[in-house]
Amino acid sequence: MNPELLSRRCGVAATAARACRPGALAVVMLAVVVAAMTAGCGSNAGSAGTAGGRILAVGAENEYANVIAQVGGRYVNTIAIESNPNTDPHTFEASASVAAVMAGAQLIVQNGLGYDTFMERIESASPSSQRKVIDVQKLLGLPDSTANPHLWYRPQTMPAVAKAIATDLSALQPKHAAYFQANVAHFERSLTPWYQALERLAVEYPNTPVASTEPVGDYMLEAAGTVNLTPFALQADIMNGVDPAPQDVTLQDGLFAEHRVKVLLYNQQVTDSVTQSFLEAAKSDRVPVVGVYETMPTPGYDYQSWMLAEVRALRRAIAEKVSTQKL
Repeated sequence: MNPELLSRRCGVAATAARACRPGALAVVMLAVVVAAMTAGCGSNAGSAGTAGGRILAVGAENEYANVIAQVGGRYVNTIAIESNPNTDPHTFEASASVAAVMAGAQLIVQNGLGYDTFMERIESASPSSQRKVIDVQKLLGLPDSTANPHLWYRPQTMPAVAKAIATDLSALQPKHAAYFQANVAHFERSLTPWYQALERLAVEYPNTPVASTEPVGDYMLEAAGTVNLTPFALQADIMNGVDPAPQDVTLQDGLFAEHRVKVLLYNQQVTDSVTQSFLEAAKSDRVPVVGVYETMPTPGYDYQSWMLAEVRALRRAIAEKVSTQKL
């Protein structure tokens, strides 16, 4: 994957029309409401960690915001910048009101790997020596060359993020450190059903051949013991908005026509003409499809129930040939 291309999709070259799409507007409206709420907290809003008020925390994507909320509990006000599952997160462009919210944040969690570069730009525009920033790429020690930025599908990611959140919240409000640590322990235990579902799938259906349109769920597929036969070059091209090579498209179509794969996973939030052609081919050749998400579907899900739902949908496709296009 070309990180520069991904960066452009993440807002650097987003058009004004994209910035005004319904999903972006919904985020802006949320930001305005939160900014008003923050302003209502008075002069202590920017120093809540030392003044005894709630900590204002921001998650670049709503899955990270959800984990912040689970760890921070009653001592944290949490805001998600990207939270609309019906839009393409790569095309998000932050507004002035979003920047205003982030300027007052004491804790920020962002993905890194070029996925949410708008966060870095806003942080640079409003520097703060007291702000805690967790960059998940850096937290996990991943190089910039890491091809797949969808880190929340890695089973190892969120436990590490939750611990880092607890550490930073404890630094902001030391008297509540035990509370934050207890919430981390509870969060880690709640991930057990997801881990078990992945393990069962790997044991019962080892090396199951699958296909995908983008690498959104690739970490989950790897953890579930499947084998993705789609060339990564094709996945990266679709993710980056580039026309895939004709030979890769031909290979992908052959996976369905020759019944070489048991399921097709696609990015439920982003479907272009190429993705649609693959969906139609899979349907024609009776290959079940599963829609995976880049941002957590809401309402009704938290991070752990979302991940479990995705694995269960994958299992239904493999074991029962049932499609799940929308959670």
